[in-house]
Amino acid sequence: MKIKIVLLTVLCTFGLFAFQSCYKPKPPVIGLLMDEFSTERWVKDTTIFIKSVNDLGGKVICLVANRDPAKQLEQAKFLIKKKVKVLVILPVDLKKAAQIVKEAQAAHIPVISYDRLILNATPDYYISFDNIKVGEMQANYILNRLGKGNIALIGGPKSDYNSSFLRVGQLGIFQPFIEKGDIKIVFDQQATTWSDTAGYRLAKDCLKENNNKIDAFIAGNDVLARGIIQALEEKKLDGKVLVTGQDGDSKACENIMNGKQTMTVYKPIEEIADVAASTAISLAKGEPVKATMTTNNGTKLIPSILISPLIVNKGNIEMQINPKRLAQE
Repeated sequence: MKIKIVLLTVLCTFGLFAFQSCYKPKPPVIGLLMDEFSTERWVKDTTIFIKSVNDLGGKVICLVANRDPAKQLEQAKFLIKKKVKVLVILPVDLKKAAQIVKEAQAAHIPVISYDRLILNATPDYYISFDNIKVGEMQANYILNRLGKGNIALIGGPKSDYNSSFLRVGQLGIFQPFIEKGDIKIVFDQQATTWSDTAGYRLAKDCLKENNNKIDAFIAGNDVLARGIIQALEEKKLDGKVLVTGQDGDSKACENIMNGKQTMTVYKPIEEIADVAASTAISLAKGEPVKATMTTNNGTKLIPSILISPLIVNKGNIEMQINPKRLAQE
């Protein structure tokens, strides 16, 4: 009888061991909703994010809305039905994306608002760069180069909350110098899209209104700066008027090296994508995530992880960004 009990115990133990050795938990699936891929930066973010999630043992289902908020909502519903563990969203429309957050959270799926802050909802986390600091960096750089002069601001779309953060940073630096009369904001417009076409049209309007008497353009990003440079080239003012941007894309690096763009504010894409990936995996596993601060989206203080950007100009571009590597990507 004792021999049978021992044998049964051994068999059960062996069976349990065999079951444990054969059983492998399914990798957590993260849903990634991107706005569009026509901007160089978003392709990089996506590539790095997917690799990072894979390295951490997860999988990614990525869908691209091509600037269509209604399509992004439908894509979100698809991923919710797929029961992804976490939803990471680069929203097309900051307000309309609120519906995505509500539907995901109703299905007990955490939401990360990626780079752009979703409004009218309560995403679980916001991961981005310190965009007020980006605006401050642009303004300070121009002040240090100019001291005095006429400045044109060409910002990004009002639909992107980051545009507001940039503007707050820029004007916060400029205001004392505006009051002293050293700095004049002679043109202040926001583009309808993040495109070189929009930057070109606004720059042409600015140059016409001010008889080409512009000392510096501050652009919301490098794509807008590209359009501004085109308008300056037509007036043979490229290289003579200071131009700032942000993102550090390959064309901006080329323009900086050629003296057509003065500086860019580089956002280390590897860092933001890696942080978003690790946060998503932690949430998927039910592990705690430590936010470094909170950001007010008008509804709630959202736990946030904001990454510091870097100033890049002709003098330090080889240290901060490798243009040859960017050109190959």
